Amino acid sequence: MLVDGTPYRSLWMADGAVRIIDQRRLPGELVVVSLTSVEDVARAIREMWLRGAPLIGVAAAHGLALATTRDPSDGGIDRAAAMLLATRPTAVNLRWALDEMRAALAAVPPAARADVALAGAQAMADADVATCRAIGENGTSLLRDGVRVLTHCNAGWLATVDWGTALAPIYLAHQRGLGVHVWVSETRPRNQGVLTAWELGKAGVPYTLVADNACGHLLQQGMVDVVLVGADRIAAGGDVANKVGTYLKALAARAHGVPFYVAAPMSTIDFGITAGASIPIEERDAREVTERADIPVRNWAFDVTPASLVTGIVTERGVAPAEDLERLRR
Repeated sequence: MLVDGTPYRSLWMADGAVRIIDQRRLPGELVVVSLTSVEDVARAIREMWLRGAPLIGVAAAHGLALATTRDPSDGGIDRAAAMLLATRPTAVNLRWALDEMRAALAAVPPAARADVALAGAQAMADADVATCRAIGENGTSLLRDGVRVLTHCNAGWLATVDWGTALAPIYLAHQRGLGVHVWVSETRPRNQGVLTAWELGKAGVPYTLVADNACGHLLQQGMVDVVLVGADRIAAGGDVANKVGTYLKALAARAHGVPFYVAAPMSTIDFGITAGASIPIEERDAREVTERADIPVRNWAFDVTPASLVTGIVTERGVAPAEDLERLRR
């Protein structure tokens, strides 16, 4: 995507290092950080220098590639993968990416693994771009001229390598001349909706930032035509884990007859679990909520929206009812 006329991806390789946009510094300034080791990549994922389930997966693949330049042995790969896997428990794309990389590396001798790993990580990044573009194409069928979209958290190009998931249909619709207005939920406590607002502003898409708790009011007043969000993990039965607060929006959307769609790549669907109850919910540092040590805090990062509240899942393979994701595997 373009930032002030310059094309960017959220992650790329240059001079042997992984380059990322440091999302902690946005929207105030655009800062590119170089990651030169698997430890750097693990820290960047854990401390949310980069965010978004698809991007986390691609970053982990690049972290494993960096690790193979130092220790391409089976043990070295196992240790690096375990370090990366421990960074963020909810996003299944991370595990998927590491499994794909490890399977590819197991088939080649250690001396060739560094080159194979780098090529595999870069191919995964390119595939993510194509996947998100396809999600955008499939999702534009849900939008019409003058549509008012409510989204939550950040599911734009900053959360992927490019295009995004929930924002990809919005970007394509805007480029094709459809009138689109986006209600952006600020998404406390990390305020990741501000990243969405920054993205939309750079792309020229009309938007309005609102507090999380204002979204029920928007839906009640008939100011939203469709809710479109991303996901960090989707169970085979259609339950969706996404940034905490998503479930409340789904409830309000159902109460007021507004369709609720989830956009995500197939790699976000965990066919190994049936229901959302099996999805681990990350709990983050209390300091994201308050600096006072004497206040009890529980800081859940995600919640689960049951399939019964989801109108459909938008993937690169098409749109399917949440209760029938198997059709997308055929």
